[in-house]
This record gives sequence, structure tokens and C-alpha cells, in this order.
Amino acid sequence: MLKSSYFKFIIISIIGLTVLSGCSKKPAVDEARAKEVVVYTYDSFISEWGPGAVIADAFTAKTGYTVSWVDCGDGVEVLSRALLEKNNVQADVILGLDNNISQKAIDAKILSSYKPAKAAECIPEDVRLQLGKDWQLTPFDYSHFAMIYDTQSNVSCPASLEDLTKPEYEKKIILMDPRTSTPGLGFVAWTVAVYGDKVGDYWKALKPNILTMAPGWSAGYGLFKQGEAPLVISYTTSPASHVEYDNTDRYVAAVFEQGHSIQVEGAGILAGAPNRKGAEAFMDFLISEEAQELLPLTQWMNPANKNVKLPESYQVAAPIPAKTLSADPVVTEKAVEAIMKILEK
Repeated sequence: MLKSSYFKFIIISIIGLTVLSGCSKKPAVDEARAKEVVVYTYDSFISEWGPGAVIADAFTAKTGYTVSWVDCGDGVEVLSRALLEKNNVQADVILGLDNNISQKAIDAKILSSYKPAKAAECIPEDVRLQLGKDWQLTPFDYSHFAMIYDTQSNVSCPASLEDLTKPEYEKKIILMDPRTSTPGLGFVAWTVAVYGDKVGDYWKALKPNILTMAPGWSAGYGLFKQGEAPLVISYTTSPASHVEYDNTDRYVAAVFEQGHSIQVEGAGILAGAPNRKGAEAFMDFLISEEAQELLPLTQWMNPANKNVKLPESYQVAAPIPAKTLSADPVVTEKAVEAIMKILEK
């Protein structure tokens, strides 16, 4: 009996030491992560000219948290990374999901609802509702898609999507792959909104005029600036960057009377985020005027916070289309499959 009690004591002691050992190590892990917010985003956001660095510095100065950005490629690839890690969440915040892929993230249950401080007061409802009603994603910027035209080229400026199929634009249009790029997907959504179930016919006519389909916006717009083609899919706000920093009005957004689809970009907290407290602090800061004022001259999109004043270059070179178009994301996703088969033939 004594021997049995002794061994029982030894076993309990070992278990106790193991538990205590585990507990003593856990705070060290938590402490290392407690002041770090890991954010998955896309390449241009954290490029040398993007807003990532200045937002991170301002956030750290205000809250004491540091930001670790993770470049996942383009917007669609950001979502793919989060989906792959659904059962082993590594990041706290995902930034860059737009209205064309937001429902996919919501349906996959990878997001956790959080309404940032003062969000309802500063974000216009028509912008907010593009990303759903329950604050799983919060808008941080937006703009309309547009074809950007080089006025020094030897072709005329198109006046409609239909114009883009004309022979004069053969191999003169740069697009992005809709399977990896949100601007690429946005252009598909635009064509779906205009042509509906005839969208395949439109893309068959457009095919000869596509010079390349870049993997992401950075690569595609880079080719455009190098003079590889006179037209590229981007945003109505993009020419403002050339006015502001290049002191030129050479590049303009072609505004079509038929309307333009819109992109609303959002950020959200991942379900199971290791640093939930830090993630909430980041979300609060992201839509604050302090952070949003950094976006126009770095991100070249309209800030979601309506209280932020836009720079003069936006008044000069960032036209606002009279008509906003939208397409069902499910229909758009199906269209992508059909369109890629057309382009690959």
C-alpha cells in the first residue's frame, strides 16, 4: 500500500511538473507575439511606394504594436493563403479582399466579425455594404475600374468596352489574370455586368487585342509604364499618381458612359487569430483619419473614411463615373472558367 502510494505520488508529481513546465513556457510564446500583429496582404500594398510601411510606423507609434506584413502575391492569392491555413491560422488580419471575393471568404468561415471603433460613422453605407452587413470585412479603400490610356500612343482613346474589341487595338491591351489578381477579376466582373450571358462572345472578340495577362497589378501596370502597350486595366484614381509625382497628365482614365464596376477593398480579423487584441487595435487604426490620410498618395485609391480630404491631384485626374455597375460574384467566378478556356485555345 505504501509502495503504491509512493508511485502514485511520483506520477502525480511528474504530471504536475509537466503542466507547470508547459505553463511557464506559454507566457514566453505569448509575450513574443503579444505586441506583434501579422497581416496577410498583397505585393503593391507593401511595395517601397505603397502605404504599408508608413501605416505600420504610424500604428506602432500610436499603439506600441509592431506590424509584420506577409506578401501573398495579389489579392486572390491572399485569400488562397488564408484558406489553406484555415485549420492552422498564422496571421491575425487579412487585408486586400474585395467585393468580388469577399463572399467566398465569408462562406469559408475564415473571418471573425469585428466592428472597428467609429466605423459606422465614418464609412458610407453604400461602400460598407459592398462587403456584407456583419463587419466580417471592413472597407479601407475603393475606386472604380477603368482602362488607363497613354495619350502619346498612336491609337485613339476607347469610349466603351465594345471599342476595345476593334482591330486598331490588336495586341495593345494589358490585363491581369482573374485567377490570381483582383483587378483581373474586377475586369471580368465589369464585362459580366455589361454583357451578361453573352460575355463569352465579348471575350472571343477581345482576345486578339490582349497583349498579355499579367499575374498581378504590379507586373501589368509596370509593363504599361514601360510603354509595352497603350492600354491597361487599373483604376480611375491611377492617373492622379502621375500628376502628383511625375508632373504629367499623359495617362488618363477612359470613362465609359455604360458605367464602371467598382472595387471596395476590405480588411478583417481571421477566426482563431493568435493576437486578437492586437488585430482589433489594427482594425481600429486602419480606418482612422490618421491612417486613411496616408492612402491617397501611396495607395492611389479613395479612402473609405469619408472625412479624409482628397489631394488636388484627385480633383484633376481621378474622374468619378456617373454609373456604377455590379455583377454577381458567383456568376463572375463561373465566367472566369469559361473565359480562361477561350483564351487558352
